[in-house]
Amino acid sequence: MEKVVVSIWLACLMGLILLMVGLFLGMSFYGGREKPSPFECGFDPIGSSRVPFSLRFFLLAVIFVVFDVEIVLLFPAVMVVGSSWMWIGSYFALLMFLVLLFMGVVHEWHEGSLEWEA
Repeated sequence: MEKVVVSIWLACLMGLILLMVGLFLGMSFYGGREKPSPFECGFDPIGSSRVPFSLRFFLLAVIFVVFDVEIVLLFPAVMVVGSSWMWIGSYFALLMFLVLLFMGVVHEWHEGSLEWEA
Protein backbone atom coordinates (compact mmCIF):
# COMPACT_ATOMS: atom_id res chain seq x y z
CA MET A 1 0.00 0.00 0.00
CA GLU A 2 2.87 2.34 0.77
CA LYS A 3 4.32 1.78 -2.69
CA VAL A 4 1.05 2.87 -4.28
CA VAL A 5 0.93 6.08 -2.25
CA VAL A 6 4.57 6.84 -3.04
CA SER A 7 3.93 6.15 -6.73
CA ILE A 8 0.94 8.50 -6.78
CA TRP A 9 2.92 11.27 -5.06
CA LEU A 10 5.82 10.74 -7.45
CA ALA A 11 3.51 10.91 -10.47
CA CYS A 12 1.93 14.14 -9.18
CA LEU A 13 5.37 15.64 -8.51
CA MET A 14 6.61 14.68 -11.98
CA GLY A 15 3.48 16.18 -13.54
CA LEU A 16 3.97 19.41 -11.60
CA ILE A 17 7.64 19.59 -12.63
CA LEU A 18 6.72 19.04 -16.29
CA LEU A 19 4.02 21.71 -16.04
CA MET A 20 6.48 24.23 -14.60
CA VAL A 21 9.09 23.44 -17.27
CA GLY A 22 6.46 23.83 -19.99
CA LEU A 23 5.30 27.15 -18.57
CA PHE A 24 8.89 28.39 -18.35
CA LEU A 25 9.69 27.35 -21.92
CA GLY A 26 6.47 28.83 -23.25
CA MET A 27 7.08 32.28 -21.80
CA SER A 28 7.82 35.06 -24.24
CA PHE A 29 11.07 36.80 -23.35
CA TYR A 30 11.08 39.38 -26.14
CA GLY A 31 8.17 41.76 -26.16
CA GLY A 32 9.01 44.49 -28.65
CA ARG A 33 6.70 46.72 -30.67
CA GLU A 34 7.14 44.80 -33.91
CA LYS A 35 6.55 41.30 -32.54
CA PRO A 36 2.75 41.54 -32.00
CA SER A 37 2.15 43.63 -35.14
CA PRO A 38 0.64 41.91 -38.20
CA PHE A 39 2.91 41.12 -41.14
CA GLU A 40 1.75 41.13 -44.75
CA CYS A 41 4.80 40.62 -46.97
CA GLY A 42 6.47 43.82 -45.82
CA PHE A 43 3.50 46.09 -46.63
CA ASP A 44 1.34 47.89 -44.15
CA PRO A 45 -1.88 45.93 -43.61
CA ILE A 46 -5.04 47.15 -45.30
CA GLY A 47 -7.87 47.16 -42.79
CA SER A 48 -7.90 44.73 -39.89
CA SER A 49 -5.59 41.77 -40.25
CA ARG A 50 -7.30 39.85 -37.44
CA VAL A 51 -10.12 37.64 -38.66
CA PRO A 52 -13.02 37.51 -36.19
CA PHE A 53 -13.48 34.11 -34.60
CA SER A 54 -16.82 32.40 -35.09
CA LEU A 55 -18.08 31.38 -31.67
CA ARG A 56 -20.98 29.43 -33.18
CA PHE A 57 -18.61 27.28 -35.20
CA PHE A 58 -16.47 26.66 -32.10
CA LEU A 59 -19.59 25.59 -30.17
CA LEU A 60 -20.53 23.22 -32.97
CA ALA A 61 -17.02 21.74 -32.95
CA VAL A 62 -17.17 21.18 -29.18
CA ILE A 63 -20.58 19.54 -29.47
CA PHE A 64 -19.21 17.29 -32.24
CA VAL A 65 -16.27 16.23 -30.05
CA VAL A 66 -18.57 15.48 -27.09
CA PHE A 67 -20.97 13.39 -29.16
CA ASP A 68 -18.06 11.69 -30.92
CA VAL A 69 -16.65 10.56 -27.57
CA GLU A 70 -20.07 9.32 -26.52
CA ILE A 71 -20.39 7.31 -29.73
CA VAL A 72 -16.96 5.76 -29.07
CA LEU A 73 -18.29 4.70 -25.66
CA LEU A 74 -20.99 2.71 -27.47
CA PHE A 75 -18.54 0.46 -29.34
CA PRO A 76 -17.94 -2.01 -26.49
CA ALA A 77 -21.68 -2.33 -25.94
CA VAL A 78 -22.26 -3.05 -29.63
CA MET A 79 -19.70 -5.85 -29.53
CA VAL A 80 -21.39 -7.50 -26.54
CA VAL A 81 -25.08 -7.04 -27.48
CA GLY A 82 -25.60 -10.41 -29.11
CA SER A 83 -23.56 -12.48 -26.69
CA SER A 84 -24.50 -13.95 -23.34
CA TRP A 85 -22.30 -11.44 -21.49
CA MET A 86 -25.07 -8.81 -21.28
CA TRP A 87 -27.71 -8.98 -18.61
CA ILE A 88 -31.13 -7.30 -18.60
CA GLY A 89 -29.74 -4.42 -16.52
CA SER A 90 -27.03 -3.85 -19.11
CA TYR A 91 -29.65 -3.61 -21.86
CA PHE A 92 -31.58 -1.11 -19.76
CA ALA A 93 -28.43 0.95 -19.09
CA LEU A 94 -27.57 0.93 -22.81
CA LEU A 95 -31.09 2.03 -23.67
CA MET A 96 -30.94 4.85 -21.10
CA PHE A 97 -27.58 5.98 -22.50
CA LEU A 98 -28.99 6.06 -26.03
CA VAL A 99 -32.11 7.95 -24.89
CA LEU A 100 -29.94 10.48 -23.05
CA LEU A 101 -27.73 10.88 -26.12
CA PHE A 102 -30.78 11.40 -28.34
CA MET A 103 -32.27 13.92 -25.90
CA GLY A 104 -28.99 15.86 -26.01
CA VAL A 105 -29.07 16.00 -29.81
CA VAL A 106 -32.71 17.13 -29.80
CA HIS A 107 -31.93 19.83 -27.22
CA GLU A 108 -29.00 21.15 -29.25
CA TRP A 109 -31.13 21.08 -32.38
CA HIS A 110 -33.97 23.07 -30.79
CA GLU A 111 -31.48 25.50 -29.24
CA GLY A 112 -30.03 26.18 -32.69
CA SER A 113 -26.49 25.21 -31.82
CA LEU A 114 -26.22 22.73 -34.70
CA GLU A 115 -26.46 25.47 -37.33
CA TRP A 116 -23.49 27.78 -37.78
CA GLU A 117 -25.08 29.93 -40.47
CA ALA A 118 -26.61 33.06 -39.02
